[in-house]
Amino acid sequence: MAVMLYSATMSLDGFLAGPDGDMSWLTPHLGPNPPVEEIVGRIGSLLVGGRTFRGDDPHRGTEREGQAFGGGWSGPQIVLTRQPPTLPAPGVTFVDDFATAVRAAQDAAGGGYVNVMGASVARQCLQAGLLDEVLVCIAPVLLGDGVRLLEVAGGLHVELERISLTEVPHATNLLLRVRR
Repeated sequence: MAVMLYSATMSLDGFLAGPDGDMSWLTPHLGPNPPVEEIVGRIGSLLVGGRTFRGDDPHRGTEREGQAFGGGWSGPQIVLTRQPPTLPAPGVTFVDDFATAVRAAQDAAGGGYVNVMGASVARQCLQAGLLDEVLVCIAPVLLGDGVRLLEVAGGLHVELERISLTEVPHATNLLLRVRR
């Protein structure tokens, strides 16, 4: 079965996006990241939340806008949403049921990672016991408000073990395994 990986770049204070989903804060922190690029090359499919799919793009206004990983990856995308767009998107399947979306992403991934994108979908995967690994690229910036890496009312205690820690000029990459 495919490995379920939650990946995100976050601010040092734990935010994936700023207020109202703003991703412009991330633009100055994008750049070559060989350890992450190696992992991106192993992704078989994406499992994306609807807000993330419709959300802001740190590559806005460039030729990389609207492309997964700024054009560094292509393949099947499964979007979990109750509000699919009226026009189809190439390579994107819209699903309104969590279990169906997970199965579709795992089937589409083959032997690669299912890369989970979006805090809500990642939370659902954790709560269902489906998440295997977490890759967090920590950008040297503080945002103070926005969308958190993980937010669960009442809390959620998840034990993680470090697989690797790498540094590049614009981020610190932390790859972790979910302990079961």
